[in-house]
Amino acid sequence: MEKLMKRLWSEEQGQDIAEYAVMLAVILVLVVGTIRLIGGSSNNVFSSVASSIGQ
Repeated sequence: MEKLMKRLWSEEQGQDIAEYAVMLAVILVLVVGTIRLIGGSSNNVFSSVASSIGQ
């Protein structure tokens, strides 16, 4: 068990994968947040354009 722990601790490939996963999670949170903010505004704009065209 001790050898396994030392190997996992010294192995850098696992750390790289974890760092990429954290970066991906942060990027996804930013993208989803931006889409949610823009989504509500764009819905209002499209609705007002559609109602002005219909008049």
